[in-house]
Amino acid sequence: MTKLQIGDSFIDFTLPATDGQNYRASEVLSTAQALVVVFTCNHCPYVLAWEERLMQIAHDYAAQGVSMLAINANDVVKYPDDSFENMKKRAEQKHYMFSYLWDESQEVAHAYGAERTPELFIFDAAGKLRYHGALDDNYMDEQAVKHHYARKALDAILAGQEVAIAETRAVGCTVKYRL
Repeated sequence: MTKLQIGDSFIDFTLPATDGQNYRASEVLSTAQALVVVFTCNHCPYVLAWEERLMQIAHDYAAQGVSMLAINANDVVKYPDDSFENMKKRAEQKHYMFSYLWDESQEVAHAYGAERTPELFIFDAAGKLRYHGALDDNYMDEQAVKHHYARKALDAILAGQEVAIAETRAVGCTVKYRL
């Protein structure tokens, strides 16, 4: 599976979202200072553990021009909790302030080389991958987090600086690809 490398350009895509709209990544990026693409789902315990922190990042950085696109690419035959209908319910229940997209064909996940949920790819305004990996270093206990990888990456990107830790190991459930 091809995986984007730090410095690579983002791969454009258009996907349907739980709000009834279709989102084209290049259009979202055209008005953003940074774009967070996160592969996620409804059922994974790692996603659920990090969900509030992810939502807080979207909230905290929105005013600075950071956009977030969350993508679910899981096989819904084997994991019905991740169906598009259940995605809609989850987004409404949790009041997501980011777009929750459905990659039914799994083409986008394959193109990005996504392996885990959650797995973040953070791009600068020029569309260059500046960070890839985990949200932070402790999914179990927010109070025990020592390294806020995504926040530090966004702070560096917004300040026009290099990202000190540009890649970490994504921790979570595997993306549920169809065979």
